[in-house]
Amino acid sequence: MPDFSVVVPVRNEAGNIAPLVAEIAAALAGRDFEIVYVDDGSSDATSAELAALMRAHDFLRALRHERSCGQSAAVTSGVLAARAPNVATLDGDGQNDPAFIPRLFDALCADARIGLAAGQRVGRKASGFKRLQSRIANGVRGALLRDGTRDSGCGLKAFRRDLFLRLPYFDGLHRFLPALVRREGYGVAYVDVVDRARRHGVSNYGLWDRLWVGILDLLGVWWLIRRRRNVPNVSEVKRDAR
Repeated sequence: MPDFSVVVPVRNEAGNIAPLVAEIAAALAGRDFEIVYVDDGSSDATSAELAALMRAHDFLRALRHERSCGQSAAVTSGVLAARAPNVATLDGDGQNDPAFIPRLFDALCADARIGLAAGQRVGRKASGFKRLQSRIANGVRGALLRDGTRDSGCGLKAFRRDLFLRLPYFDGLHRFLPALVRREGYGVAYVDVVDRARRHGVSNYGLWDRLWVGILDLLGVWWLIRRRRNVPNVSEVKRDAR
């Protein structure tokens, strides 16, 4: 089993796959890793590109959704398939720099009490309107959830696989990982990462998918946090010796 898995959700990103695979492999050189791509119902040459790259790289695996199910579903499919105890995620459009993945894994593994190492973007390449939308959304989320993060939308994250799989699954899960990890009693480490411009294509997970649709999810996560109760410590009663 590898020590580290990198999960990459993609939809119609054929032109970005090969360069990103090469960068991830270079960033993790010397470590025992695998890369798990999840093709979220692409209609371009993404599937063919992945098939060709898998013939050249033993560390590369690919999953496919028959239809697009959204980024959270793609991330979850990848984590379920991952074989390593520590998992990193990043977006498949090339804007997340894989050079920061080792820093995330190092921050995660430095302390057993850390459940998530989350990237926080500096020098974002998005338009001014998108940056304004993100500031408003992060402000509202922070005021309600008090999760201590200024950038919940960054795709660069590393977490413990078993912890992720204990979290409640819902569409939009990936945007609320800091709050949900803290809810489970774990700490969150933050790593500043540099944002890059997209190489090819256009965004395939639109503004509504990333932001405003998450309002109901935000209220749901707030409810989950308020309703959290500690699991009782249970011990089995020993049968009396006769």
